[in-house]
Amino acid sequence: MLKKVSGSVDGIKKFAETRWLDFRGDINESNRWVKIGLTALVVYFVIAVAVGFYWNFEPDQFAVREYALTQVSQDETQLVTGVITTSSLVGVVDTMLHKRGGYLSNDIAPPGVWMDNVPNWEYGVLIQVRDLTKAMREAFSRSQSQSTEDKDLALAESRFNFDNKSWLLPQTEGEYREGMVFIQKYIQRLADKEEHNAQFYARADNLNYWLRTVETRLGSLSQRLSASVGQRRLNTDLAGDTAAQQATRAPKEMDIKTPWSKIDDVFYEARGSAWALIHFLKAIEKDFADVLEKKNARVSLQQIIRELEATQQPVYSPMILNGSGFGMLANHSLVMASYISRANAAIIDLRELLQQG
Repeated sequence: MLKKVSGSVDGIKKFAETRWLDFRGDINESNRWVKIGLTALVVYFVIAVAVGFYWNFEPDQFAVREYALTQVSQDETQLVTGVITTSSLVGVVDTMLHKRGGYLSNDIAPPGVWMDNVPNWEYGVLIQVRDLTKAMREAFSRSQSQSTEDKDLALAESRFNFDNKSWLLPQTEGEYREGMVFIQKYIQRLADKEEHNAQFYARADNLNYWLRTVETRLGSLSQRLSASVGQRRLNTDLAGDTAAQQATRAPKEMDIKTPWSKIDDVFYEARGSAWALIHFLKAIEKDFADVLEKKNARVSLQQIIRELEATQQPVYSPMILNGSGFGMLANHSLVMASYISRANAAIIDLRELLQQG
């Protein structure tokens, strides 16, 4: 009887030892997969950070006339009025979509989802693209206010006004590429001397129409950039008109300050807007050459371009600093606001020149 009991105990011990060894083996196997998973995660994180640094890049400027030639098969005879301006619009969108890293505003995975400088730059570019497309549809391509709008420009404008952060169904890049296709169709009809259903009217009033929108955009950017240090401003909303009214009451003085987390966002949006405007204004200088010469306004346009080009200087600081106006640290937003404000003041002067007979 004792032998049977002893044999049973030994069997139980051997069974327990076997199960324990199996259990330890399972734990070791699980730990091995956990280590592999963590290692893969760390490697992915390091690669994503490296790619993010590589993507954190603002593209260089391109020559608008040379780009326009690529849109008309290098045939200089097809560089009729409006082709350079319209082609610059295509070039700006194309660069935004196909720069290093591609279009990042709608990314939902690292490293794009972590980045904000380039997406805000893209948004600044996109705002100028939308404004110019609208001006082309409403003014540049129409001889009178009652004229029929160009069908391709109308379709392009709707595509460029699509949500800039949609990543699926439909994808933002797809909509913007369709917009480019419609603009290119307009260019082909514009450059074809046998076609008469596409026009571009380089008139002073049309240019003034677009510059009015540019003026308001730059004015808003200048105010937002200046608010980086915070200001207490007087309310001038109804100044100049004693009979003016507004929907709701507003205080006589207001504290205006850009949140700390949004300072670099506004800075890079302004940089993107200025980058796009440089190309558009250089194209305008070509297509509206006769108008500018007649108004003796070419040098005024060139000065605007020069002020905007100053906004594209390299940023050597690893972050956008927010020092006080006369403090020990720099304030990049105030420097940017200075260039933007001077360009805006020059645009106001240019508009006055264009309005003169």
